[in-house]
Amino acid sequence: MATALESNTLLIDEYLPEYDFTRIEHRVIEAPTTEAYETVRGLDLLMVHSPIMDAAMFVRGLPEKIMNIRRRNAPPPPPLPTLKLSGLFDRQGSEVAETLDGWVGLAEERGREFVFGAVAKPWMAEIEWKTVPPFEFAGFEEPGWAKIVASVSVREYGSQRSILTYEARTAMTDDESRARFRRYWLVVDPFVGTIMRAVLKTVDEQLQVSAT
Repeated sequence: MATALESNTLLIDEYLPEYDFTRIEHRVIEAPTTEAYETVRGLDLLMVHSPIMDAAMFVRGLPEKIMNIRRRNAPPPPPLPTLKLSGLFDRQGSEVAETLDGWVGLAEERGREFVFGAVAKPWMAEIEWKTVPPFEFAGFEEPGWAKIVASVSVREYGSQRSILTYEARTAMTDDESRARFRRYWLVVDPFVGTIMRAVLKTVDEQLQVSAT
């Protein structure tokens, strides 16, 4: 029986075959597919560094920093939890999945591709999330929402290298939300690309370190 990628299909197509907006990034990795896949699956997103990611993590912890300044003898803040993508698929990572607001693991073909998604209104000042279980995700059509599906997949590239692909697709459930998201996307699209490339770069760097 052919696997999804061997039959030239992708798991992401099962959840969002038609979409309004997309971003896709590739990187050639100097490692076999198995190593590349397990590294990206276990990647801690807090270890991904780019000016945008670092700024986002600083802002995330800013309220706690301010409160600690005001409370002179306050105990140090607890460390941030790890944000591993594997937490969306592994039961033991349920506490990690809860930190990824609104995101759910949709499907995985271990060693080849994993897919995760969210239903949200990202154009709002404070993003509104709607929890949709995996078995209802593909058929969700309630107006006013964006359906976002992301996929990380790996393919062989020669005998010892791999191509790692990170794709994000977004489909809107009605025309009004589509217009709102289009204005939002014009602003954030370049930043989304920067973050996606930083994720792939971090995977590559971790594999290079482990190979030495």
